[in-house]
Amino acid sequence: MVISLESIPATREGARRRRNPEATREEILAAARTVLASDGPDGLSLSKVAQLAGVNRGTAYQHFETREDLIKATVAWVSEHLVETVFGHHDKNGNSLDPSVQPVYEVISGMVDFAIENPELGRIWLFEILSSDNPGNDPFFKQFMQATQTMAASDVSEDGIDPEVLSVMLLAGYFLWPVWVRGRARSKKERHAMSQRMRREVLRLLLHGALRAEAFPQLEKLLKEG
Repeated sequence: MVISLESIPATREGARRRRNPEATREEILAAARTVLASDGPDGLSLSKVAQLAGVNRGTAYQHFETREDLIKATVAWVSEHLVETVFGHHDKNGNSLDPSVQPVYEVISGMVDFAIENPELGRIWLFEILSSDNPGNDPFFKQFMQATQTMAASDVSEDGIDPEVLSVMLLAGYFLWPVWVRGRARSKKERHAMSQRMRREVLRLLLHGALRAEAFPQLEKLLKEG
């Protein structure tokens, strides 16, 4: 009897060999984000990530030679995710919209929500960017800076804004606030309340420090209503 090779069930190793390399890479990265979120950078290892991803260490090393490579790839994922989450509002040419028409509160909310939901990933991204020789290479930092510059140059902003200083101050606040929250909010309700407090104070700082409040009556009303 002739047995067709196609009729033989694939072994586990055979299935792994035929696995889509790109899909495998994404599985490894997803596992790395899980480990980083729970254990931080000090708890990250390729063997732990490989086990969580369901691949052998050799496969993990084929995609990422060192734990530093995993961290860099994670930082890139955070950046891409933030660009999509925070700057989903573009004009027809793909440029960030002017703050006079872009929903300011939605940008604030997107930043706060991501930071609170991903405290460790956000903190890792922040410190990687702050220690980088060229933070402008990061897609999100570059777009955040450009958005701040656009805001500073618009008719709805106060004069004399330093976009670089304001950008770093805001980003530090967004991603360090969850560290404070983690030690003080014990329940989902408490975390939600502290998220709302962050939204409110960032909005207050922008409306009464960077933006001309009279140009945003709806936001001023939102701030007063709490």
